[in-house]
Amino acid sequence: MKLLEGIVIVDFSQFLSGPSASLRLADLGARVIKIEKPRTGDICRQLYVSEIKLEGESTIFHTINRNKESFTADLKDEGDREVILKLISQADVVMHNFRPGVMEKLGLGYETIKSDYPQIIYAEISGYGDSGPWEKLPGQDLLLQSLTGLPHLNGNRNQPPTPMGVSVVDILAGTHLAQGILAALFRKDQTGEGALIHVSMLESSLDFQFEVYTTFLNDGEELPQRSSQNHAHAYVAAPYGVYQTADGFLILAMGNIQVLKDLLECPGLAPYQDPGKWFALRDEIKRILAAHLLTETTAYWLGILEPADIWCAEVLDFEKLMEEEGYQVLEMEMITKTSNGSEIKTTRCPIRINGEFLLSKKGAPFLGEHNDAISKEFNLK
Repeated sequence: MKLLEGIVIVDFSQFLSGPSASLRLADLGARVIKIEKPRTGDICRQLYVSEIKLEGESTIFHTINRNKESFTADLKDEGDREVILKLISQADVVMHNFRPGVMEKLGLGYETIKSDYPQIIYAEISGYGDSGPWEKLPGQDLLLQSLTGLPHLNGNRNQPPTPMGVSVVDILAGTHLAQGILAALFRKDQTGEGALIHVSMLESSLDFQFEVYTTFLNDGEELPQRSSQNHAHAYVAAPYGVYQTADGFLILAMGNIQVLKDLLECPGLAPYQDPGKWFALRDEIKRILAAHLLTETTAYWLGILEPADIWCAEVLDFEKLMEEEGYQVLEMEMITKTSNGSEIKTTRCPIRINGEFLLSKKGAPFLGEHNDAISKEFNLK
């Protein structure tokens, strides 16, 4: 079901943040025309995070740019720029994730586009906003994680700050941009008005941490303190944490310490009867739990805890996850194909509409693959 069918998006973005936004809009049925630099294209084509390649390009590029079209243009060339402006005149959305000022220098900034096409929705992602001392810094995911304190929430207290192992800020910023675009499209449908949508990775990362950041702001601005033992959340009392068992790892979420004492037959927890102290004494409690849980397997403990409706789970890696029926029934994997027939297995869109999956089996485009077709269709030359 293509809810955004008929919507045309001209996408100048590269890497992950912007392309993740246009990917989701493409999944929902929008037509995404990706504008790329001749010869090299989106730098993400060569951004390898493993040795796996498809058609000589990175799997990341093929994953995040599926179901899009590629149109090459030299934005510094006046003739090519006029072609792009003609394409924009027939589009609903323009989006980019260049540093502030870049599109203005190219003659493609919001004010320029708006003056000719006031109905346009112009969406942009920056690293740090469009003003301030950080404005020109590179908007790279790990840098944004670090500057916004995210690594200080992960790992035990005696461990160094630990970043998340995925490009979380990129994807969050892309999600927020897609949300803004969808809201602007709704208003445009009602009023015919365009809009400027701006998202910064800095603000997206802070919003992601609203739970702990709000606590910090209203707690005398005292920094969150990680547990020194089995840490999982800076502001949640024991038993909340990750515990090693005889053959793996087990997660315990919120729970009653005295109930756990009886279920697990762990007499060491007997002194901790006051729930008001389960946060202040969390390291002591977790240390006792950790030693006890090492004595049996994960399956053994789950067999006791799950029937008692205790919030717990095994820590799975990808291989173990794929063996689980709970994963298999999701049908989360799909295969996309390039125009040459090369295949890549990836995840489908997680959204369902009226019970239907949003599948896009059309693979990522080759550089400039659609120049001729787009030029003819939109009468660009």
